[in-house]
Amino acid sequence: MDVEIIFRIAAIGILTAVVGQILKNSGKDDIATLTTLAGVIIVLIMVLNMISELFDTIKTIFNF
Repeated sequence: MDVEIIFRIAAIGILTAVVGQILKNSGKDDIATLTTLAGVIIVLIMVLNMISELFDTIKTIFNF
């Protein structure tokens, strides 16, 4: 796990914010909300995968 994951999360956040603002300014607020929600879900899945890997590593270390 590198600093790469932080950059990925930041890139998703920036991209989501830009797309959301473009959609809001063009009058498509509901699609902007869905875009923001999709970004949050993608980041949440990434974090859950990292937590799963952490628990697998802990299991391996303590032989559970």
